[in-house]
Amino acid sequence: MLEVYERLGTNSRADIDDVVVLTSDQRERGRLKLTSVTGQEVRVFLDRGKTLLVGELLKATNGQHVLVQGALEDVCMAHCRDWQTFARACYHLGNRHVKVQVGELWLRMKPDHVLEDMLLGLGLETQHQQAVFIPENGAYAGGGHAHSHAHSHAHGHPHSHS
Repeated sequence: MLEVYERLGTNSRADIDDVVVLTSDQRERGRLKLTSVTGQEVRVFLDRGKTLLVGELLKATNGQHVLVQGALEDVCMAHCRDWQTFARACYHLGNRHVKVQVGELWLRMKPDHVLEDMLLGLGLETQHQQAVFIPENGAYAGGGHAHSHAHSHAHGHPHSHS
């Protein structure tokens, strides 16, 4: 059994000893019990809140390196031909906190007939397919700008915040 507590990122040059294939939901979890492609049991114990990346390398306690690959999943692929329609679709999906993978005039999401009807009404074309789903992590997720709102704005000096 491999136990994983360490992430090496996507740029590690270490040799790959084994591979795990994970869905987007599994990549969001910090604790996992998996079976690798070679049949080894793999237990993952990582900090919660930071999504595993497709192509990321993990280091097991025995020194072996495990590559994270994305699993094929059922997704809805939506596309259009103009940026205004695309922007409106992204706005409405974001307003509903829908996880989406964004490309150039296309997006992927998990199938949802209500949202698909909305996208059709906005002028996008949709189709179901099997693909690796890599949704955006969000503006405040790891790798980008970290910002906390759990602090006071009271100051002991006068100035304007406008």
